[in-house]
Amino acid sequence: MNTEISRRALLGQMGAGLGMVGLAQALQAEGANFAPPFTPRAKRVIHLFMNGGPFGPDFLDPKPALKKYAGQRPEGADLRTERPTGGLMPSPYQYTHCGKSGLPVSELLPNLARKHADHLCVLRSVYTDNPNHGPALLLMNNGTMTPRVPSMGAWVSYGLGTENRNLPAYVVLCPGRPVRFSILWNSAFLPAKNAGMYVNHSKLDPNTMIPWLKNSRLSNRDQLDQLDLMKALNQEHLRARGDSDLRLEGRIEAMETAYRMQFSASDAFDITREPETMRERYGKSHFGNGCLLARRLVERGTRFVQLYYGDRQPWDTHRKHDETTRKLAADIDQPIATLLSDLEERGMLEDTLVIWGGEFGRTPVSEGGNGRDHNPHGFLMWMAGGGVKGGYAHGSSDEFGFKAVENPMPIHDLHATILHLLGINHELLTYRYAGRDFRLTDVSGHVAHDILA
Repeated sequence: MNTEISRRALLGQMGAGLGMVGLAQALQAEGANFAPPFTPRAKRVIHLFMNGGPFGPDFLDPKPALKKYAGQRPEGADLRTERPTGGLMPSPYQYTHCGKSGLPVSELLPNLARKHADHLCVLRSVYTDNPNHGPALLLMNNGTMTPRVPSMGAWVSYGLGTENRNLPAYVVLCPGRPVRFSILWNSAFLPAKNAGMYVNHSKLDPNTMIPWLKNSRLSNRDQLDQLDLMKALNQEHLRARGDSDLRLEGRIEAMETAYRMQFSASDAFDITREPETMRERYGKSHFGNGCLLARRLVERGTRFVQLYYGDRQPWDTHRKHDETTRKLAADIDQPIATLLSDLEERGMLEDTLVIWGGEFGRTPVSEGGNGRDHNPHGFLMWMAGGGVKGGYAHGSSDEFGFKAVENPMPIHDLHATILHLLGINHELLTYRYAGRDFRLTDVSGHVAHDILA
């Protein structure tokens, strides 16, 4: 047997319950001498999504040239923008060199600066291909602007599965609706069980947060008996179809997971069970509650948690940018700093990859005098934990923060790097559908080895 072909076939056909150990065992059972090509650095992901797009020089990418050329449009600041824009608009926030690394952090993030500057791996040269929210959201989440393809979380769920059969591998926490909705966390042609489970976490009671969580008519014992019976009937039906209907098998497993959730979700999704001191540390805003819930989920075995900030696109600051950004930053600083501290205290930060960013950035030139337009040409994200270098800035944009110029990182490279940190080769994690091999990211994507610890 050709090991490479076997590996591709297995990665393209296995259910999400198999992680790297399961894959190795399956290959060995086929007679292949298999060892993962690299060791996973992360076991799980928490993606903090700032929908709308923040402006990097407000946070972790100081650009003094904005003040020097304020109001002007010099060469390099004359890129095309989606809407009419004026001259350069300075970022008014002061920077301090923080931690042992001396990483520059804005005054907007005092808690993150004081506690975690040396954990942050700042990506200053990410860029994307479209300045509109919808296509950019799809590209960031699904690896392509084409709808009806699996999301990043679905691919991770498919490749690694969950560490807790009573909880979904992929959960999406969002208190409202982004400008694109379920297509951002769908499983598309992957098995249905790999789709993200959408939860409106603004409702604290798990029974309200997750509809039909409790059965008021049957006891837990009766429900387990019912689940066993349904499982037996489903398996008999599947065998009658030749044990080869992956879509049916996926739907069966998704239903069984949903059924089992009622025995564990009441605990996992109930943040009121946390000590009051812990809830105060996170803060009791919708975002603070979401960060705490994300920690509770990954602690219990959920593989990929995506937390959206707010309804629609609150970071879409076409007007009153500075005023709005100050409020938004004040709302995220304490919860994120506490999340990183909490993971570190529990010994989980080293194998939990935390990602922060939006679908694109914002322009250094002004829109309407006090706003900023969309900027796909170069923007900022950061990572922490999960095998990345801390206290490190990777790449750079131009002197105004308009375009990625040094070590530019397209979205395909970002996805390839995330998968690599999880122990997955982005060229091998494939699924054959409609006569071709599909992947999360294009095979031209490259792992950013410079950011690996």
